[in-house]
Amino acid sequence: MDEWIIWVILAVVLGLAEIFTLTAALGLLGVASLLTAGAAAVGLPVPLQFLVFALTSTAGLVVIRPLVKRHNIRQPQLTRFGVEALVGKPAYVLAEVTGHDGRIRLAGEEWSARAYDETLVIPTGATVDVIEIDGATALVYPRE
Repeated sequence: MDEWIIWVILAVVLGLAEIFTLTAALGLLGVASLLTAGAAAVGLPVPLQFLVFALTSTAGLVVIRPLVKRHNIRQPQLTRFGVEALVGKPAYVLAEVTGHDGRIRLAGEEWSARAYDETLVIPTGATVDVIEIDGATALVYPRE
C-alpha cells in the first residue's frame, strides 16, 4: 500500500475523532496528516514524511490552536425557564408560611409555599426569596 493512502486514512480517522471531541487538536493533526499525504504523493521518503508531519502538527498545535481557542464562539449563558426561572426570585407572603404550608404571590401568581427551614414562621406581608421549587410548592426563606 502506498504511504500517502495510509496518511489519508489517518487524516480521516483523526477528523472523525475531532467531531466527537471538539478540541481542535485532533483536527489539526488530521490536517497535518493530509499535508504529509501530499508530501508522500510527490515521492518524499518516509523519514522526511515523518518530519513534515512533526513540523506541521507542531505548528498547528502551537500557533493555530491557541488562535482558535481564543476566537472560539462563546456559548450563550444558559437561560433558565419554567419553574427553574423562579428560583431566586422574590415573593410576597399572602398567608403565614410555616414548615408545613402557606401562600405566596410569586411572579404574579399565587403559589403554595413552605419555609425552607421548618422551624421558621414567616408572617403575612413579608418578602421572601424562593430557594427551591418542589412540585407545585415553593420553598422560601425570609429576606433579611
